[in-house]
Amino acid sequence: MDAETVETREPFAVRIRMTWRGAWQLVALAILFAASIAFVTGGAIRGAGVGAVAVMVLGVAGLALFGTGLLISGGGMLARRPVLELDGDEVRRPARWPLPRSAGRALPWDEVAAIAALRRGMPGSRRGEQDYLVFLPSAELAELARTSDRPGLVAFTIRDVPATVAAVPWCFAVEPGWDAALPDIVKEARRRRRVPVIDRRTK
Repeated sequence: MDAETVETREPFAVRIRMTWRGAWQLVALAILFAASIAFVTGGAIRGAGVGAVAVMVLGVAGLALFGTGLLISGGGMLARRPVLELDGDEVRRPARWPLPRSAGRALPWDEVAAIAALRRGMPGSRRGEQDYLVFLPSAELAELARTSDRPGLVAFTIRDVPATVAAVPWCFAVEPGWDAALPDIVKEARRRRRVPVIDRRTK
C-alpha cells in the first residue's frame, strides 16, 4: 500500500438533507402544476376563442415548466443521490438525477495534489459568504491556492478561467443543507489519503 494511503476503505457520502424548505418548494410546484391543469381544462371548456386559446397556451407552458420542476425536485429527493462520495480509491461526483449514474465523474486519489477550502462573497451582504471545497488535480493548482492573493482564489469557482479549468469539476459549493460540514468532509478525506489541506477561508 502507498505510504500516503490510509487503511480506511469504507465509503463516505455527502447528501442533501430533507428540509422543510425543500418540502414547501415541492408543495408550491405541485400547486402551480395543478393550476396549470386547471388553465388547460378551463380553456378547453370555453371553446376555440382567442381568450380560451391564450389560457390553454399558458396552461400548457405551465405544465411543461412546473411539471419538469416537480419531476426533478421530487425525483431528486426520492433518489437521494450523494453530491460527493469518498472511498479508498477515488473522489466521486455523482451525476444529478435524472441523469444515469454512469454520467458521474471520478478523480483517483493518486491525482489529488491537495484539498483547498475557499470562501467567496462579502460578509454582511444579502447573499453572504459561500464556502467551497476543491480537490486540486495538479501541483500547479495546489501552489496557486497556497500563494495566490484572496481575489485570485475566486478563479477556482469560475468556469472560464483557463488556468483553473481542471479544478472546476472538483469544486463543490458547501451548502447549508448538506448532512456533513466542511471540516468533517476534510477529515474523512484525510482518513483515506494524506494529501495537504490548504485553508484560505480566513486569509
